[in-house]
Amino acid sequence: MDIVWNRGESTVREVADQLTRPLAYTTVMTTLDRLFKKGLLNRRKVDRAFFYSPVLSRREFEQKRAGDLVAGLLSVREHSSELLISCLVDAVGQQDEALLDELERKIQEKRHELGKLRNS
Repeated sequence: MDIVWNRGESTVREVADQLTRPLAYTTVMTTLDRLFKKGLLNRRKVDRAFFYSPVLSRREFEQKRAGDLVAGLLSVREHSSELLISCLVDAVGQQDEALLDELERKIQEKRHELGKLRNS
C-alpha cells in the first residue's frame, strides 16, 4: 500500500521494482489482486496490464482502521468503553501534552455538535 500511496496509480511491475527486497512478480501480482478484492485498491486494465490505485488516501485508511478498532473494542463488553478511554488518555498523555489538549478540544467540539443536534 505504501508504494501505491506514494507513487499513485501503478502496475504490478512498477510496484515490484520499488520493493526494498526482491519478490517474485507473481507474488506482487497476487498481493495486489487480494488488496483489490478486499476493496483497498481500484484496478483498471490497459492492454494486458492492470493499473492499481488506492481507494482511500493513507489518512482516510488510517482513520477508518482506527474507527473500526475502537468500534470493535466498544462492542465487546459493557466496561470496555471505560477501559478504552482510560488507556487512550494514558497513552496520549505519555506521548504529548499538546495532543492531550487536542483530544480535549475535539471532545468539546463533539459535545457542542451533539448539543446542536438535540436542540434541532
